[in-house]
Amino acid sequence: MIVQMTGLPPGVLGFTAHNQVTATDYERVIVPDIEAAFAIDPKLRVIFHIDKDFTGFDAGAMWDDVKLGFRHFSGWERVALVTDVGWLRALSKALGFLTPAKFRLFQDAELQEARNWVSEK
Repeated sequence: MIVQMTGLPPGVLGFTAHNQVTATDYERVIVPDIEAAFAIDPKLRVIFHIDKDFTGFDAGAMWDDVKLGFRHFSGWERVALVTDVGWLRALSKALGFLTPAKFRLFQDAELQEARNWVSEK
């Protein structure tokens, strides 16, 4: 399940993943918000929080994530990933350089710091 974060400034989107994340979650929550944001501004700042109760992504959700990233490849200005999930942290450290944006990895305890960083212009 994915829920939208609230209290973020204009031009910043935020999402929190709980339990199992499915392609339907992406298609109903993330994709419409990101597409609408890109229609307004060609640069986007996003924060993704993978919460402690996260159990995984299904294959369709992972594919939707890849497609969305490539569809707007040059439009990502800042991306913050907040998680204590070990395998996601390791993957992000190994592949974060591939992100076409300023990318930072934060721990759950640093959620507010991540919100502040991604909101900077």
